[in-house]
Amino acid sequence: MKKLVFASLVLLGSARFVFAQAPAADVNKAVDADKAFNNLVEKKGIKSGFLAVADPEGIIFKPNAVNINEFYKNIDQQAGTLTMQANFARISTNGDLAFTAGPYVYQNGTDDTDKVYGDYVSVWKATDAGELKLLINLGIQHPEPETNAISDFRNPDSTKQVAPSKDPFAGKRIILATDNAFNQSLNISALAAYKEFLSPEGRYYFPGFEPITGQDKMMKFIDNEAISISAQTTNAGRAASNDLAYTYGKARIKKGAITSDYNYVRIWELDANHKWDILLEVFSAVESE
Repeated sequence: MKKLVFASLVLLGSARFVFAQAPAADVNKAVDADKAFNNLVEKKGIKSGFLAVADPEGIIFKPNAVNINEFYKNIDQQAGTLTMQANFARISTNGDLAFTAGPYVYQNGTDDTDKVYGDYVSVWKATDAGELKLLINLGIQHPEPETNAISDFRNPDSTKQVAPSKDPFAGKRIILATDNAFNQSLNISALAAYKEFLSPEGRYYFPGFEPITGQDKMMKFIDNEAISISAQTTNAGRAASNDLAYTYGKARIKKGAITSDYNYVRIWELDANHKWDILLEVFSAVESE
């Protein structure tokens, strides 16, 4: 736990100096990018849609992390139709990093019984010209939702923006250290770790279940399902405005008597005290293709 305290102090120390900046980016830019992606997938197919929006360094999990362009260039056009609709999105103050998430429906046939339901998470990175490109995409499957989730599209809070470090790699090192500290705390107690690191508004995406919103509900889920987690960070990225970040890696989750392998992606945001909190976490099961 000492490492957790140290990491928090480092984070607070790096965020003391808030500075004047141009008007914050509009979250609708991310929502519009997501809509355009969905339209491309519906009109041109899954393969063409992904290739049209992929960042050169973009990854998907098939089942492990692979480059989007390399994967889709080497497969045939995928059958079936995929429909996505974001209901949760954020963008960094300077607009260089964003995420969208929401339900999807995949149908490989004409009968309603052929439909597969789930939720996806997409991380977007801006090019030098300001266009958002798909950096990370993964999803979970679950039964058909009984109700539609309320949309949560929120513009960034410019008061959380902090001055960029003179060291261009400092931001990434800090978020990697934070993710590692969280993973270490998971080994001690999943409930204690989420209580410390999860935003009160955090969302949790676990295969087989609809997204869970709120720290209390998520911790109740962890307790009821008897979940224990060990995880290892693979990589991370952080907005230049230092208010939004992502991490991803591998996890082994024991749920009751069953232990399985997963990939995870976490979205981090600064809270009012300039402490990094998990705003979203998604686990995608590692399954053989």
